[in-house]
Amino acid sequence: MSAIDDLRQTMARLRAPDGCPWDREQTHATLARHLIDECSELLDTIDRGDIPHMREELGDVLLQVVFHAQLAAERGDFTFDDVAREINDKLVRRHPHVFGDATAGNAEQVIDVWEGIKAQEKAAAGKVESQVFKKLPPRLPALLFAEDVAKRIEKQRLPADGVVDAAAIARRAEALTPEAAGRALYELAAACRARGIDPELALRRECDRVMHAVEARVAAQA
Repeated sequence: MSAIDDLRQTMARLRAPDGCPWDREQTHATLARHLIDECSELLDTIDRGDIPHMREELGDVLLQVVFHAQLAAERGDFTFDDVAREINDKLVRRHPHVFGDATAGNAEQVIDVWEGIKAQEKAAAGKVESQVFKKLPPRLPALLFAEDVAKRIEKQRLPADGVVDAAAIARRAEALTPEAAGRALYELAAACRARGIDPELALRRECDRVMHAVEARVAAQA
């Protein structure tokens, strides 16, 4: 029996009628915060390059996946095998340059292939998005949200002149280092706290402003 099968059996035993009272009380909703916590701890080990503890934290994240799959299996929704099969099928489907006849010579071309297949899949499923910006997870942190917005503007060459100061962004990027970026972000967050400004909310609102302005321009050009 494989280690993953051992883990699945252990999880099923914990959820059994004579299993662990705490595990038996859990739901998808009550486990949500634990998933966030475990992912945060994993990210910390990656930031520190702590490989031994990374293995441990990866196990904690895997446990959350197995736990949610066990809950779903008990309800007859889906199983762990369904989860594994679906992501494996997606990987094969979206890597035709590896498993098919397509070609992709660099990482940028790989991303283009992935996004193109993803868009085709959504269209086939009737999930075509009308907005210029793809729908983002509602709980995506504001900094990641802002990065994704900027990436889409750059990649699709969207009309953002006057909406954002592209020249100022280019000047900052030219001399920026990871250390300087971290220092600037920290100082800005600390300054927001001193001023009583919620930096997360402020950045999210600025992202909304940029997206709405760019979408309006795209619509006007259509």
